[in-house]
Amino acid sequence: MFFRWDWLRHQLTAPIVPTLGPIHPTALTVSMFEDVLRAAGTGDFLPYDKDRRWGGEKDEKVLREDVVHQPEHTLIPTLTRRGRSTVKVFAYGLRDSVVEEAAELAAKLASRHDLVNARVVRPLGPETAHPRGTRIQLKDFTARPCPAPDGPVRPVTAWSAAVQETFAPFAEAMTGDGLAFLHAQMQAGRCSPVLATAVEDRIVGAIGPMEIQPDAIGRPQLMPQYFAVLPEGRGQGLGRILWRAAMHWGQSHGAAYQLLQTEVGGPSDRLCQADGLTSLGFNHTTRA
Repeated sequence: MFFRWDWLRHQLTAPIVPTLGPIHPTALTVSMFEDVLRAAGTGDFLPYDKDRRWGGEKDEKVLREDVVHQPEHTLIPTLTRRGRSTVKVFAYGLRDSVVEEAAELAAKLASRHDLVNARVVRPLGPETAHPRGTRIQLKDFTARPCPAPDGPVRPVTAWSAAVQETFAPFAEAMTGDGLAFLHAQMQAGRCSPVLATAVEDRIVGAIGPMEIQPDAIGRPQLMPQYFAVLPEGRGQGLGRILWRAAMHWGQSHGAAYQLLQTEVGGPSDRLCQADGLTSLGFNHTTRA
């Protein structure tokens, strides 16, 4: 075993695992960190990796020979060649100096691998006074009912053919939110249901795919979704209706929970906070 849990456990201010992202606190174990080391360089997805639903190979891998593991801090570098190739160093530790050490390591590895992009990922606890980056939020479906909302939300395939045809231009307009990628997966038949809302026979918002997978300890998890509303459709409560429809779908289909990452202070962040989700901490990424 590479990692010592008695060292690592107190360094984990937020439940984030390299290459996997946020993890439910009850599933967070030293075995998960060992698993991502074993998978390094294989291109294989771990059985509980949320990205395995898209197929292909796992692009991001841990640079296992460059991991730094000490009693007070742990640095875990990863490399991804997809898009703009990037080195990221996950900086675990309670002291602020861990960020400087991680930045130094990231810069060194970027130079070694001839990359321009070097990042430091710093997990921060939920008690952080002035958080930045993304907030990790937990929706517990066992806590209370999630009623179906009153509003025009249904699976894309349940709308009329004329309305369905408006999904393509909607997805193109919301490319930056991942909807063009989602639409491509839908067209290829590799996608679970996507919920959509329409105004005057035109789709203006969507959330999906709606899919449940077991986590590392076998609990059913509603997987993260792409979520967007056209600018001209905002301010009408459509985002809240879509969100509540997705939560109702997850609970009614047996999910125990969902983990979300929302930009601190953004519309989705405010929506989740208003809905009473539990904050598990923050994920702050900076240039090295």
